[in-house]
Amino acid sequence: MEKQPSSRTCFLCGRENDKGLKMTWYNDREKNQVIATVVVPEYLNSYPGVAHGGIVSTLLDETSGRAILMDDPDNLFVTARLEVRYRIPTPTQTPLTVVGWTVKGKKNYARVAAEVRLPDGTVTAEATALVVRPPAEFYNACNWQKEKGFWRVYED
Repeated sequence: MEKQPSSRTCFLCGRENDKGLKMTWYNDREKNQVIATVVVPEYLNSYPGVAHGGIVSTLLDETSGRAILMDDPDNLFVTARLEVRYRIPTPTQTPLTVVGWTVKGKKNYARVAAEVRLPDGTVTAEATALVVRPPAEFYNACNWQKEKGFWRVYED
């Protein structure tokens, strides 16, 4: 599987974010999915041993959105709508697999989906999302030209 780019400061993939999870996503072209693994640390809990729902939602948001990067890693979109279904509590301190895929893609928007899975394959949470291409001024507002050089595949 081929590795997707990561950034410098993102909470999930940022390589220089000391508080981030430093996740890496891979393209699984056979299944037409993106996949990542993560262990949510205990300090990101809601109840002891349970990952906070906002963290679970963040994992699903990022992973579903990354599905559209499979063919073009610079095809950056932003989330316009995210619907999450929490099936069972997602544990902390447990290896999790997060899988995302494109349901339907268009030039300026896409419908995407993702799941968080336990080691035995049980789905703890799932999401569907609408992602859209942001307007050009978005990239100016977030200073993307300065950060773009840090959006790359990093060696392990």
